[in-house]
Amino acid sequence: MKKNALLFKLINILACIGLFGLLPIALPSTAYAHRGATNEVDACNILVGHERVHFTAYTPTFNNIEYCQSIPHLGSTNLVFDYGGKTLRNLTVEFEVTKEPEGIRVFYLEPTKIKSGTVNSTVDFSKFGAGNYLVHVAIVYKDKSIDNHIPLSIGLESEPSDNLPIKALFILALIAAAFYLMKHAAGKDTRSSDA
Repeated sequence: MKKNALLFKLINILACIGLFGLLPIALPSTAYAHRGATNEVDACNILVGHERVHFTAYTPTFNNIEYCQSIPHLGSTNLVFDYGGKTLRNLTVEFEVTKEPEGIRVFYLEPTKIKSGTVNSTVDFSKFGAGNYLVHVAIVYKDKSIDNHIPLSIGLESEPSDNLPIKALFILALIAAAFYLMKHAAGKDTRSSDA
């Protein structure tokens, strides 16, 4: 009887360890986020001088996910530039996207004041092909400019898949197996105590 009780406890412990050990697998592995806490590094930000411009790209024909440095889809892409503050609204700013290493211009907005603080445009990257690009933002004053850029890859990486239904089924099967083993061990325990 003590041997069966010990086996029952061991199965319970192993089931709990297995369940909690597999929890990270069951949780979504991809996070699409931006504009976090003040001290959080945001890869979608372009710092131009002391001013911040937030860059986001969308591929509405494929999904509604926000991208900024790696877009898995090659096609029509909405480019959005949002000013991080009000200062840039009074300055002349230039926007450009180039295919690298050739430096071919695929998008250009000449130096202008954007009072709304947001620039929206669409580029069909299928015309230029998969590859590496640079997103440039420059503050222009007379014949001088302060600029910066962030890298952008188009069509080089596949969309991360989130197999949550498969993971959930796996976890449910594990739980069912653990309960079956516990019930089976408990059944043996009661039969041996009756003897």
